[in-house]
Amino acid sequence: MAVSYKKLWKMLIDLDMSKTELIQKSKVTTNQVAHMGKGEDVRVETLEKICTVLGCTFDDIAEIIPNEK
Repeated sequence: MAVSYKKLWKMLIDLDMSKTELIQKSKVTTNQVAHMGKGEDVRVETLEKICTVLGCTFDDIAEIIPNEK
């Protein structure tokens, strides 16, 4: 399984918020956002901080992509 954060990037565009602003407001590291940009796993704590700042839920910013068989 893989994780897609496309919903988060679209939300940032819709809110006219840069990744830098998100990092500053949510107090996550640039490395954590870089991992998300590569579709890599991040801690739930990171997602929680982002959701708190954006006023959303995990489902609004991430999506589980099942492996193809």
